[in-house]
Amino acid sequence: MVDQSLAPVSVVIPCYRCADTIYRAVTSVYSQTWRPAEVILVEDCSGDSTLDQLHLLANKYPDNWVRVINLQKNSGPGTARNIGWDRARQPYIAFLDADDAWHPQKIEIQARWMLENPEVTLTGHGCVIAPANGGPPPPMYSYEEVQFKPVSPRRLLVSNCFSTPSVMLKYDLPQRFADGKYHSEDFLLWCEICINSYPCYRSSWPLAYLYKAAYGEGGLSSNLWAMEKGQLDTYLRLYKMYKISALKLYPLLLWSILRFTRRLLLSWWHIKMKK
Repeated sequence: MVDQSLAPVSVVIPCYRCADTIYRAVTSVYSQTWRPAEVILVEDCSGDSTLDQLHLLANKYPDNWVRVINLQKNSGPGTARNIGWDRARQPYIAFLDADDAWHPQKIEIQARWMLENPEVTLTGHGCVIAPANGGPPPPMYSYEEVQFKPVSPRRLLVSNCFSTPSVMLKYDLPQRFADGKYHSEDFLLWCEICINSYPCYRSSWPLAYLYKAAYGEGGLSSNLWAMEKGQLDTYLRLYKMYKISALKLYPLLLWSILRFTRRLLLSWWHIKMKK
């Protein structure tokens, strides 16, 4: 077990109509065995009771541990994360979505490993789909058994192995999420970082819990297509930024479309079997 003083980590959570789930997310942060120094909740102009709930939630915790930023215009999760990132006060940033949660040892394991390996810029880890009722208590891990392995640009381009609630990175990175991009904005940023030769590592340990479908809530084809268009746009942006060549671009576009087709068929089959 690490020292119980606060970890040098700022947690950034974009919030959009999440009054029903944000308590679970923030509770999982406060319950960390090595608690982050601060949590930044960025309210993305929800237009409902979310902002009131965020202020009530902030008052439940020690002064200034939770900070609420209220955006006047809905800008998407990438822009919301950027604003929280820029307002952060710690050398490391960890991202969490408002409808997800963390294993109690996530910060203890991930932040400690990054502090012991200061040359590493970004890390991620495994995630599991969690039952709505929370399920049984999570198993506790031994830090001595942790293994983080390097992620190459080639591997990342073929398959996004960094789920956003798993990512921790250094505050002083020059890259940011693409403003106004609503789908695959996280994948674009991870690719930019990795292609620019910043060391990126991943552990397979499941240290985050996702309470939504793996691709498209409820398997809706409209959501799947929006996500696919976002990924295709990511590859095209990387090409226009001279991060990948045309020889890489076209195979990646074809590979993405093939994977989308497979997901669409699996989603259709899942819906059919439930009827």
